[in-house]
Amino acid sequence: MLEALRCSLRLALAWGSGCWRPAPRGPCAGAWPRRPLSRPAGRCVPPQLSAAARSRSRPMASPPSAAAALVLALARQDCSNGCSAECPGEAGSKEVVETFKAKDLIITPATVLKEKPDPNTLVFGTVFTDHMLTVEWSSEFGWEKPHIKPLQNLSLHPGSSAFHYAVELFEGLKAFRGVDNKIRLFRPNLNMDRMYRSAMRATLPAFDKEELLECIQQLVKLDQEWVPYSTSASLYIRPTFIGTEPSLGVKKPTKALLFVILSPVGPYFSSGSFNPVSLWANPKNYGSSLFAQCEAMDNACQQVLWLYGEDNQITEVGTMNLFLYWINEDGEEELATPPLDGIILPGVTRQSILDLAHKWGEFKVSERYLTMDDLTTAVEENRVREMFGSGTACVVCPVSNILYKGETIHIPTMENGPKLASRILDKLTGIQYGREESDWTITVS
Repeated sequence: MLEALRCSLRLALAWGSGCWRPAPRGPCAGAWPRRPLSRPAGRCVPPQLSAAARSRSRPMASPPSAAAALVLALARQDCSNGCSAECPGEAGSKEVVETFKAKDLIITPATVLKEKPDPNTLVFGTVFTDHMLTVEWSSEFGWEKPHIKPLQNLSLHPGSSAFHYAVELFEGLKAFRGVDNKIRLFRPNLNMDRMYRSAMRATLPAFDKEELLECIQQLVKLDQEWVPYSTSASLYIRPTFIGTEPSLGVKKPTKALLFVILSPVGPYFSSGSFNPVSLWANPKNYGSSLFAQCEAMDNACQQVLWLYGEDNQITEVGTMNLFLYWINEDGEEELATPPLDGIILPGVTRQSILDLAHKWGEFKVSERYLTMDDLTTAVEENRVREMFGSGTACVVCPVSNILYKGETIHIPTMENGPKLASRILDKLTGIQYGREESDWTITVS
C-alpha cells in the first residue's frame, strides 16, 4: 500500500496533457520507459530537473500497467486535495505569487565560530560552515522572511511529505577564492533557473530566482573565511527545497522549507583532481541508484555509467554528464554528448563546455544519441580520442576504462593527453579562480 501511494505521486507528476513522459527517478521509477526507442519528433518530455535527479533511481523500460493507471486516476480524482486545477502536467504551486525578498533578510550571527579546516585534507561534503539560510513557506501565509542563522539541526514532523513521497530537490554550485582573493560564483543564474524548474515539477512553491541568489550571496559573504585559500578547493553551496506538511495524503504540500548550507570541499573523487576514473556500465535497471553505485565499487569502478533501452544508449554518469571526443562514423572530428531529452541532468558545466567548444569552432559539436555498440566499434577502430565527465563537483574528469558485460573497454583518454579535457579544465578553472575575466562569474566580495 505504501509503495502504491509513493507511486501515485510519481505518476501524478510525470503524466500530463495526454502524453507519455519519462518518470522521474524515485521509488516508482519503473512505471514506463524513460524515452521511446523510436524517438518520435515532438514527443512530450518533462521539465529539466535539478541536481537532485542524479541521486534518483532509474526507470525500467516497461509500459504503464492497468494498476498504475488506476493509481493515477485515484491521485487525480480530487484536485481540491492539495492540487491546483491544472495539476496534471502543470505541477507548480499557483496559490501564492509573493516571494521572499533579500532586503528583508534577517541575520543572526553565530556566537561561536568553528575552526577552519586545512584545504588539503578536505573530504568532500563532510565539513560545514557556521551559518545556514532558511526560508519557510505555507499556502496560508506565503513566504516568510529569509533568515541566516547559525547552522543547526532541522525540526520536522515525521509525517513530512519529504520523508514519505520525496517532495524535495537540491541544487549544487560553488564559490571560488580567486588568485586576486576575490570570491566568485560560476554561472549561478543557471542553477537558479534549474532549481525553479524543479520546484514547479515537484509541486513546491514558486520563488524569485534573483532574490534567492542575493540571499545566497549574503550567506557566502558572512561565511567568506570558509572559502578555501586554494585553487584546488572551493566552497560548495547546497540549496535544498523540501515539502514539510505533516500529512500522509498524496498531494501537493501546503508547507515547505527552502534552506541553503555550505561546505568547503576539495576534489570529489578520493583519487584526486583530474585523475582518470573507471565506469561500471550495466544494462540492468535499479530502484535505487545507491545500490548500483555500491555494485560499481564492488567491481573496482568509481561510478555508474547509466545505460538506457534495448540498444544500451549512453546517458550520463552518476555524478557527471559525459562527453566523447572521437572521429565519428562519417570521419568527422567530433565532441559529442547525449541530448537533453528529459532524463539527463542539464548540467551547468556541461553547458559551459558546449558553449566553449562552439565558440572555438575547431571541430563538430553535437548533442546526439550514442550507444555502447557505437563506442565499442569506435574503440576497436581506433577512433576514440578522449572520454570525460563534467559536473560542478568534479569539473572535468577523464575516463580510462568502462566495465561492460564482464569485459573492460579501455578508453585511451590519458594516452591522448588528454589534450581537449585538459584544455577545457584549464579554461573553466581559469575563469572560476579569476585568472581570466568572464561574464560567467559573479563577484561576491
